[in-house]
Amino acid sequence: MPDDAFLQTEGNQFTTRAGGQVKLHGIGLGGWLNLENYILGFPGTEALVRSALGDVLGESVADHFFERFTDVFFTDADAAAMARIGFNVVRIPIHYRRLEDDAAPFELKESGFAALDRAIDSCARLGLYTLIDLHVLPGSQNGFWHSDNATHRAGFWGHPHFEERVLNIWRAIAARYRSNPWVAGYEPLQEPGDPTGRHIARFFPKLLDAIRDIDADHILFLKGNEFGSEWAFYTEPRPNTAFIAFDFAVPGTVVGGPYPGESAGVHYDRSVLEQRFLQITEQARSTDTPIWIVEFGPIYTDDEAFNENRYRVLRDQLDIYVEHDANWSLWNWKDVGVHGVMELAADSPYRRLTAPVRAKKARLATDAWGDEREIRDVIEPLKALVRHEFPEHPNPDGWVNRLVRQILFGEPLVRDYAECFRGLSIPAIDEVISSFAVENCVPRKPLIELVQAAIAADTAAAGVGAT
Repeated sequence: MPDDAFLQTEGNQFTTRAGGQVKLHGIGLGGWLNLENYILGFPGTEALVRSALGDVLGESVADHFFERFTDVFFTDADAAAMARIGFNVVRIPIHYRRLEDDAAPFELKESGFAALDRAIDSCARLGLYTLIDLHVLPGSQNGFWHSDNATHRAGFWGHPHFEERVLNIWRAIAARYRSNPWVAGYEPLQEPGDPTGRHIARFFPKLLDAIRDIDADHILFLKGNEFGSEWAFYTEPRPNTAFIAFDFAVPGTVVGGPYPGESAGVHYDRSVLEQRFLQITEQARSTDTPIWIVEFGPIYTDDEAFNENRYRVLRDQLDIYVEHDANWSLWNWKDVGVHGVMELAADSPYRRLTAPVRAKKARLATDAWGDEREIRDVIEPLKALVRHEFPEHPNPDGWVNRLVRQILFGEPLVRDYAECFRGLSIPAIDEVISSFAVENCVPRKPLIELVQAAIAADTAAAGVGAT
């Protein structure tokens, strides 16, 4: 691979060492090396599901289940499909437990690195960059399911033991990939949620120094504290850095109404989406560094009229990104029919087998993205009570959603999910997991067409190649 393919930042642009400007149009590989509930159709968190499947299937069969999933979910065929669409970078979220075990801290696992190597090499052969995103930290860096947090408290902060393990992991990542030109860079700390702001201010410089002591070349992709809302901890400007933002527009979520129109009591149109974009990219714009929208994308259903409304949201977002010279990474590549560019077929073995649990999940709205209409008679009085009794609470509805829907209802549902697989033989498990193979998935064609049109417009506007 040519050394001059190395990406770097130059002002508010990404360039190669050879001097060519690169506009990044990416796709997230969520749900692969970090299992997320709404992506894969299970309730609760990865750790809970792994434990429950171990109980139901036995440890050796459960191990096979997850190993087979890792082999099938992303292959050379996925990389080829991504390249055909026009993506040129793949963001790879990874769980720390792929790289070490809690029972053996500081002992790195070659199996996790081997999976990451495979993806990076598959993408590199096709000229696709990759971005390594440590999505889950020991103890959980935020209070949400996507950091494999079965509680609602971020236990990572203030624990020197957890910090040292993260530094050890990042030193290993930096040492392994420092010479690889097709690794675009590193996302050291995904969605930090330190409620005090003190711990991140102390730890963050140590984390960046640990990486830079080994790898001075790759770009660091940084996210603000409290899900990108504050940057007070970032006091020392560093070269070759990009600041990232998420842009999940309210009219594209389950609470979204018609667009343009009212969603959650606010009228949304293109101008409102643009105001939001300018707000979340202020850190990048004020530092004259590249704008990188690392996650965005509406939620879809089986209702095409509903989806057409979401495509209008997406079209306006992509137009805004082109207008403001933003790089972006769509969320997500593959799932059971929520965000994905590729959707598991409705009649696939996995979707058929898990259908009763996924229906119960939808009814109880156990996912953060859940639609709570069927439990409104239960959930709304609780929210009203919390709002009344705790009028100073910053987010009473979100508090009830997390504690009741996602934990109280979601956690016992994990066992129901595991029971779907009871008694399956190894060949039967292999057949179920084959549902995730890209050749067995269904492309979301209107979404792909919008993305390809945006890439073409962006490339023409920037006057640069896609890679």
